[in-house]
Formats: sequence, C-alpha cells, structure tokens
Amino acid sequence: MPVSDLKTFFAEIKLNEHDFEVGKRILIEITSRLNFLCDVGLGYLTLNRLSSTLSGGESQRINLATSLGSSLVGSLYILDEPSIGLHSRDSARLIKVLRQLQKIGNTVLVVEHDEEIIRAADEIIDIGPYAGVHGGEVVFQGNHTELETKPESLTTKYLTGVEKIEIPKQRRKWTNFIQVLGARENNLENLTVKFPLNILTVVTGVSGSGKSSLVSKILTPALTKLLGGYGERTGHHDAILGDYKQITALEFIDQNPIGKSSRSNPVTYLKAYDEIRKLYSELQSAKMQGLKPSHFSFNVDGGRCDECQGEGTIKVEMQFLADVFLICESCNGKRFKEDILDVRYKEKNIDDILNLTVNQAIELFSQGKSSTEKKITKRLKPLQDVGLGYIKLGQSSSTLSGGESQRVKLASFLALEKDSPTLFVFDEPTTGLHFHDIKKLLDSFNALISRGHSIIIIEHNLEIIKSADWIIDLGPEGGDKGGKIIFEGVPEDLVKVKESYTGQALKEKLK
Repeated sequence: MPVSDLKTFFAEIKLNEHDFEVGKRILIEITSRLNFLCDVGLGYLTLNRLSSTLSGGESQRINLATSLGSSLVGSLYILDEPSIGLHSRDSARLIKVLRQLQKIGNTVLVVEHDEEIIRAADEIIDIGPYAGVHGGEVVFQGNHTELETKPESLTTKYLTGVEKIEIPKQRRKWTNFIQVLGARENNLENLTVKFPLNILTVVTGVSGSGKSSLVSKILTPALTKLLGGYGERTGHHDAILGDYKQITALEFIDQNPIGKSSRSNPVTYLKAYDEIRKLYSELQSAKMQGLKPSHFSFNVDGGRCDECQGEGTIKVEMQFLADVFLICESCNGKRFKEDILDVRYKEKNIDDILNLTVNQAIELFSQGKSSTEKKITKRLKPLQDVGLGYIKLGQSSSTLSGGESQRVKLASFLALEKDSPTLFVFDEPTTGLHFHDIKKLLDSFNALISRGHSIIIIEHNLEIIKSADWIIDLGPEGGDKGGKIIFEGVPEDLVKVKESYTGQALKEKLK
C-alpha cells in the first residue's frame, strides 16, 4: 500500500470509544509521520519498498521526514542536494518542509544547485568563481537583492538571465525508432511507447511515475539481450519492435562509482595514464636507470613504495574502533620510490602529475610536440568537455559524486570516438550540476548525436527538458496514480497539456 493511501486509511479509521482512547496517541504519531512523508513528495512509496532500491534523494528526504517527526529545535540541519531525483512540482513541497524546520527554531543549511531552492533561500553563499584551482573563494554572501550586484558570480548571471542555456533553434526530426509493446512493470499500465533514434529523447514525469521502470527495467535489459549481450531480469512487457538493428550497442550510464578501489581514478579509467607512464619511461633519466612504463604504476611491484604497496597510506587496524589510515612514512604519501620520483618531466615528477587538475594537465601536455604528449592531451580533453576540468588526475574514484562518475563515463565514450551507432541511456545526468555545467553537458550530448548516436535521458531538470528533440512524459502522479503516458512530442506542444506538471513548469523556460 502506498504511503498516501495509508495516510487516508488512518485518517478515516473508525474505532470504538475504548480502542480510540488506547490508540489515540499512537494514531497521532502515525498520522504525523505519514504526513511528513507526503510533504516531502514520497507519498508514492509502498510500505514493502526495500531501502536498497531508493535513490539518494529519496533516502535523504526520508531522513528529512524523520527529523520533522522528531520535532527537534535549536538544531543545525545540513542537506546535500536534497532535490536529487525531485520533479519541479515537488520542489515547492520540499521548500515548505525546510521552512517548517526553520520556523520551529532550527537552522537549515542546504548545498544545492536547484534554481527554485536558491531563489527561496534567505541567505546565499556562492563559492567560485569556477571549479578546482579556479574556485574556493566566497564570491558572494547575502540576499537576492545584493546578489544581482555581483556580476562575477556565475550563479548570478544565470539567475538574472545574463547567461542562459539557449533553446535549440530547431528540433531534430526522426524516422527510425525502437518500440516497447505492453510495458507492465511495477505501476506501468500496459504502455506502448516509441523511442526515436538519432536524436535527444527525454523521459520525464513526477517522482514515482514509472520512468525508471520503463527505461531501466524494460527497454535497457531487453535491448541489451537483443543485441547479443547479457542483462538483468527484464521487466514485464510483450515485445521490442522497430529499428533496433540499426544500433550496434547500448550503453546505460548510471551514477554508480567507476571504481570502488582507492587505486581507481579518472586518468586510468580513460586510459590516459598508460600514455603518461609511457612518456616518463621515454625520458633520458628513466632510460639511464632502465625504467619501463610499469615502474611508474602504483599497481604493480617495481616502482611503487614497498611499505604501503602504492596506496600512500598505511592501515592500522583497531580492535574495537574503525580502522585508522596514516600517511606512509616511507614515501610521505607519494606512492613511489625515491628513484622514480627523481624522474621529472618539465620539473614535475609522477606524483606532481597525478596532483594536477585536468585543466592544468591539458595546459602542460599541450605544449609538447611528441605523439605521446598529443595522445595524452587528446584523452584528457573529453573530461574538460564534460565540465570535469577541475578534478585531479589521481583523485580516487571513491571520492567522486554520482554525477561526476557519470560524466567520467560519458567522457570515456567521447574519447573512444566510436562510429558504430550506439544508444546511450542516462539516468539523471544533471545531479550535482550547476547551470554552467549543464550547458557543457548538452554540448557533449550534441557531439554524440552528430556522430550518429542516439540518446535517451531520464530527467527532471527543465534545462535538459527544454533542449530535448522529443519528450515522453509519464504520470500524472506517482505510484498507482502514475504509469500512464501523458504526452509524447516536442517541448512546444508539451506546455499545452494542462494535466502535465512538467508542461506547466516548462512554460517559463520556453518564453
């Protein structure tokens, strides 16, 4: 039973006088907690839903509802991107809940990129002006009136319309498509849907409307199997028809980490580290010592520190406490032996290179003229193109956010320059992205489509929705009140559909 139905059940429950007196306090507590869950936009969740199936945003909002239920006062609440996976329809509800916390005597601090939440804030602290080494400064602190007087703030430029993500001058036309017949997974009501090829398609709708069930549970695994691959259990449907033979591969790019090991990092994921190690082994000082590319790897014996095995830290196991990690005294956290660190390229050893940001590394290697230096620059460039120029080459993959991991995967595909038609499926790629980063992300999507690929995106962000060539809008609500197709077509027609929450929210963006 969904939370919204359970709320109605307890509101209408009829008890005799004795049972009412016994259960009065319990009913108040139950009703209060169910109200909080509905207030944060989670009324569509069923009681038997496993916690492991919840998105980051849903988990965060459940914690928020729990905090409301505890009625604490004088507390500081810090929320990191609570709007993740939240439709613009529900943003107002979330803001209302945050206001409730503030009004009963708490302080609420939100790390957020969502425009509505930024506009609802009493005080704004804008960090920048850019990312990585070009950021880290407080560009602005104050209210909205003062914000407009700070032209150096990127946030200000987008809020005031000085900078904006332009509406495409024309929508791409399509003829080829993949069709799903009789989709019945979870709350989907026997849907038949066409997914166009060679364009940018966005699947949208309120939280719980059936987007993931349709795309992630049915289309993606079913198509993967038809293309000769292996996938998860496919959701209930009748058939996959259409022109799926015109694509050679399907890539589902979610927000799972690109690697759980501390040794995994963006530069190894894009194979750029292979070329960097090769470059160092070709230096005169390396040749004199007989060093090979493998000596500049922290994953194999030879050049890595013997004490920490290339980790840079030593784990000290505590019997009754969490393990403690100390910087390796032998290499001082640099992972390599002294003779390896003595080899320098433009006054930088291999550790210095791993501590450069992508932008700094591109600037450094682009000055070189050798084929190896050109290959390194070429492999790093896609990371810059997707807005990740601020991350360090050797940054552990486990420290990347879901949105960053997703963009590293996107960059790896851009680097491959595959010509064979591929269908890319993205799940909420704008998570954790500023307006400026979304603009770069759209450029990357357009680059993929120009090469003959197709893109399907599950998304709530209005900037992405307004930039789509084709929209599939599910709803009208979440849970058992969703699972229907509200609209299929171009954004200009979606705004005419009164029962579409997405369409009504999109009106302002298409002006």
